[in-house]
Parts: sequence; C-alpha cells; structure tokens
Amino acid sequence: MKKILFITVLLNSFLLASEHDFHEEETKEADCLILKDENSIICKYTSPIGTQDKEIEVEWINPNGESTRKRTVIVPAGHSSVYDFRYISGRLKGIWTFKVYDEEDSVTTTFELK
Repeated sequence: MKKILFITVLLNSFLLASEHDFHEEETKEADCLILKDENSIICKYTSPIGTQDKEIEVEWINPNGESTRKRTVIVPAGHSSVYDFRYISGRLKGIWTFKVYDEEDSVTTTFELK
C-alpha cells in the first residue's frame, strides 16, 4: 500500500512539474540590449517553439511616437526567438519602443538612449 501511494505521489509530482514547464514556455517576451562599444541596439523576441515557420512583424518607435522601421521577420519552425538590430548613431535620444506583432498578440518593450 505504501509503495502504491509513493508511486502515485511521485507521478503526480512529475506531471505537475511538466505542466509548469509547459506553461512557462508559452510566454511571449521582447527585450533590448544597448551595446555602446559596438554602436548597436539588439532586440530579441521570444515565443513558444512552433512546428511551422511563423511570420511576425517588428516595429521600432522613436521617442516622438513615430515608427522608424516596420518589417516582417520569419521565426523558423523549431525555433523560439529572433533578433533585430539597429545602430545607435543617428538615433534620437530618449525612450524608444520595440513592438512585436505576433498573430493577434503584441509584445512591447522600451529602452532609453542617452
């Protein structure tokens, strides 16, 4: 009886852990990194791994609220992230927005150029 109870508790623990890991991977996130020594801004978008190629749209919005670049990017099947980058030189100072449109969702992050 104790063995059956132990096995049941153990299996439930594994199932709950697997379910928790699965739900963690469902998040969609964007983040940007400023590399002054390389004159670059690198933004990364992460989403759940898909079984087919997926088109997303990325948009860079300057501190004045104007879209300075909007382009379509392919997230390849079996991958969960894509990158887009811009040079720092020539960019307005202030808070920029990096926005990603993924199906009916959108994800936004901001960063500041000083």
